[in-house]
Amino acid sequence: MFMKKKELSDLRKKDIKELKKMIADKKHDLAKALTELAVGKEKNLKKAKNLRLDIARIATIVRETDIVTGKQPKIEEEKVENEI
Repeated sequence: MFMKKKELSDLRKKDIKELKKMIADKKHDLAKALTELAVGKEKNLKKAKNLRLDIARIATIVRETDIVTGKQPKIEEEKVENEI
């Protein structure tokens, strides 16, 4: 269920587009899991929590990659300019 260190290091080697695709897939799985939990089909009560954690881990890797490559979102740049 939880991502292992080897899986995380493999994710760091992937392209950002692939990671964003994985996030979208996991979000779809999360929505499906939540509906199944509500209906009573899903027996694994921690599945939604684990999916949320996986999404957060992948999003963190995407953000780290953006920071390292110097790609900052424009929103943050505007905030910095307005504060000066």
